[in-house]
Amino acid sequence: MGKLDGRVAVITGGSGGIGRAAAKRFVDEGAKALLVDLDERALRAAVAAIGGNHASSIVADVTSDDDTRKYVDAAVERYGRLDIYLANAGVEGKFLPIRELSLDAFDRVIAVNVRGVFLGLKHAIPAMAKSGGGSIVITSSVAGIHGFPGGAAYVASKHAVIGLMRTAALECAPMKIRVNTVNPAPIETRMMRSIEEQMAPGHAGQAKEQFQSGVPLGRYGHPEEVADVMLFLASDQSRYCTGGVYMVDGGVSAT
Repeated sequence: MGKLDGRVAVITGGSGGIGRAAAKRFVDEGAKALLVDLDERALRAAVAAIGGNHASSIVADVTSDDDTRKYVDAAVERYGRLDIYLANAGVEGKFLPIRELSLDAFDRVIAVNVRGVFLGLKHAIPAMAKSGGGSIVITSSVAGIHGFPGGAAYVASKHAVIGLMRTAALECAPMKIRVNTVNPAPIETRMMRSIEEQMAPGHAGQAKEQFQSGVPLGRYGHPEEVADVMLFLASDQSRYCTGGVYMVDGGVSAT
């Protein structure tokens, strides 16, 4: 028996490091998963890596109301219900001082990281209510509780989704839908490679060393370690957990 037997999950940002790891965990535990992303080739690769007949994909833009409705409807049409919504799609954007950050760069991060979560909640909640409840997990960040120089847009977006989560948790409790965030510190993903290079152009390795020096456990996390917490929140093991901020940060939030 798997922890998610018979359940259906939608995972945005499904072809990225954390999304792909979560999809693998969910399917291994008995779920059917619909992976959502913009890159069709990367989605196909992710589905192939997961294997079996329990994962599929759809190309969609999480900032689009029509596309969001489309992927939620697709999950219900393909698998008959929706029990788990993992709002994981996100972008890092440009890491620059506020005085140098363009409005377009700021708006792009907010569109994906905040509007995308809002739209997902708007369309996923009714579908999950029809299935009798479920679990919503939103990927925030250690940047959701701390500030970082140069990270205005990203930090603002990750703080914002915690506010969305807390509101949704209260609204959704009568529908038996639980809502929580998972807040990773630096994880070994493409996003961190981008941030390292932005913070120290041509010297990304030095930036990584500096980031790691601020982690009490002394290393970056791995996508699978974040996926383990997402699995806990998606499963009945967390049946009394809602409105929570779950750190996966190697101790960063304790500093």
